[in-house]
Amino acid sequence: MGDFEDQKAAIERDFPGWLVWRSDAGRWYATRGGDLTDAQLHAGGAATVAADDADGLRARLAGRRAGGDG
Repeated sequence: MGDFEDQKAAIERDFPGWLVWRSDAGRWYATRGGDLTDAQLHAGGAATVAADDADGLRARLAGRRAGGDG
């Protein structure tokens, strides 16, 4: 894929409700745009997920969606 902004926009489009950013060290993060419900917290929901690259972040977010923590 293209540069960071293109990848960021594509991930945010594919996973609504998540805001994507990259640290100065190059690690990728996605943070929820809103608060977690009690049910999401009890199910192990996370407010932020991290990965080494854009593909890894997509996989982490897809896993959260598949597990009902979308």
